[in-house]
Amino acid sequence: MNDGQTLTTADDYAALLARVSALTQGEDDTVALMATVACEVHHADSRFDWTGFYRVTQPGILKIGPYQGGHGCLVIPFDKGVCGACATTGKVQLVADVDAFPGHIACASSTRSELVLPVQGADGQLIAVFDIDSDQPDAFTEQDASQLGKLLAHVFGQADGTPAP
Repeated sequence: MNDGQTLTTADDYAALLARVSALTQGEDDTVALMATVACEVHHADSRFDWTGFYRVTQPGILKIGPYQGGHGCLVIPFDKGVCGACATTGKVQLVADVDAFPGHIACASSTRSELVLPVQGADGQLIAVFDIDSDQPDAFTEQDASQLGKLLAHVFGQADGTPAP
């Protein structure tokens, strides 16, 4: 983790996007892209305790993909937890207190807040969710959700950063 560094401004996120874009330019392997995004995002902000992807591997099932941090859950059904809620609804889940989220799955007992974003491929289909956990309560902002959504759309969707159709 970075020594207390946080992503607080649009410029911080622009620099992160530029780094990720440079590292992933020309790459089309989804797992390689996920590994690079997880690493860069995780090390960009000291609030991020666990950062990674859960891939859609069959209807209704997410399996762990590339990540940074301690061990994660290996399999998450769409009807369980914050990641499942994101996969089911296709909507960002910004959870200030995981203990208050009905059905939260405690993959790590240290997690206090969570941000989960849907990841669509270029065809608009859900391919994964991007999960970020923090050991701090209420660690994430709407700006985090918006900026990380743009980064994911850029890497996995359309090059201009807009969500894939």
